[in-house]
Amino acid sequence: MSEATTEHPVRISRGQGTDRGLRRELNEDSYLSTDTLFAVADGMGGHEAGEVASRVCVQTLAEGHQQAGGRFDAEQVQTLMREADRAIRVAASERAGTTVTGAAVVYQDGQPYWLVFNVGDSRTYRLAAGVLEQITVDHSEVQLLLDRGEITAAEAVWHPRRHVITRALGTGDDSRADFWLLPVSDGDRLLVCSDGLSGEVRDDVLKEIAATTADPQAAVDALIDAGLRAGGRDNITVIVADAALEHGDDDVADTMPRANAEDENQTEPVGVSETKREEVTS
Repeated sequence: MSEATTEHPVRISRGQGTDRGLRRELNEDSYLSTDTLFAVADGMGGHEAGEVASRVCVQTLAEGHQQAGGRFDAEQVQTLMREADRAIRVAASERAGTTVTGAAVVYQDGQPYWLVFNVGDSRTYRLAAGVLEQITVDHSEVQLLLDRGEITAAEAVWHPRRHVITRALGTGDDSRADFWLLPVSDGDRLLVCSDGLSGEVRDDVLKEIAATTADPQAAVDALIDAGLRAGGRDNITVIVADAALEHGDDDVADTMPRANAEDENQTEPVGVSETKREEVTS
């Protein structure tokens, strides 16, 4: 409808998929994929506890997004993270938890932005102008060692504590999300995934697939296949979302600063204005 086009000038084409992998008995990942909100949650705990945690997380996001009429900002996401944290602890065992990452399409001064968020080590990447950039910063012990210069990136790949995370939902630990606000450019491709993909497949392979597979669902299928061929040691969940600007100038404001992953005292999210309305699909 013309009204929807006026309020939502970004057309999103997306693909999504999940696979149990080759080693796990259960798939404890969950995902949410709508026209304006994408999220992947990677549950932890085993014996179905992680499955419950990740499902509660994406359900909380979906319900909150719908209740907000599709209008989202960082403070609302942070509030939903706290709600999910509490709900997981009620619904699942004490050892259950989940990571989560994703992005929402929001608006500021009439221009579209990606509001990217994460808790834990699931990742969101952006492919733009042929360059694949990891937007999120892992909340993990290995990332802290990297930040301090105590190990190299090459050492981090096979570090024995590479899967130990420092933030999660439902575990009683730090559940704060970090946020990034990025202008949406025509042709942007977002890749949202659990560490069953990013922990198994090198970034150069991710880029090659993302840059050469035009259809987003075909890209998702190829990325999951790459994760399986790399060993499939964990559940693999992927969302690929492509942005096309329907009208207006692509030249928008500079990217706002990243939340500082090294600042242990950081509590305030990057604030953004409300997004325009787009019907949420499930």
